[in-house]
Amino acid sequence: MTLRLILTRHAKSSWDDPLMSDHDRPLNKRGRASAQALGRWLDAKGYTPDEALVSSAERTRETWDTIARTAGWSAEADIASALYLSEPDTLLNILRGASGQTVMMIAHNPGCSFMAQSIVDAPPQEHIFDRFPTGATAVVEFGTQGWDDITWRSGRLVDFAVPRELIEAEEDAAVKATAAE
Repeated sequence: MTLRLILTRHAKSSWDDPLMSDHDRPLNKRGRASAQALGRWLDAKGYTPDEALVSSAERTRETWDTIARTAGWSAEADIASALYLSEPDTLLNILRGASGQTVMMIAHNPGCSFMAQSIVDAPPQEHIFDRFPTGATAVVEFGTQGWDDITWRSGRLVDFAVPRELIEAEEDAAVKATAAE
């Protein structure tokens, strides 16, 4: 059986209110556009989670809601405070308790970055993968019977996207389509 992880760092959040707690910061305009682009990309690729593990922070919940709405998904998110600013080992342990075949996890750096680099057998040598910027999404597959069998370096990276590149590609396609008319 193949299990699939969709690991996403939350989209860009707002720093407009310096008195707002980190946990309560919402997405900014760019973050909402990024989450929509991720939803379109995931939907087009057929990466549909049947389980979502989402940090309790506002920006991660809003990232999930926007992606799911854009992609037309019906899965409800499991909101987990343990995912808020957690260490990679905590992320791995939470993933080991998953029950879906395709699980989306939305969390924060540095945990997401370290997990993405450590969960795959051969991380790409791209600097952007190392940084795992806001909205970065790695799709990783595992040839195991259950999530409790997952270990570091046991996954295979099958796809990776960064919202900025997705948005640029969509804009380029729109320009070409307009020019062709």
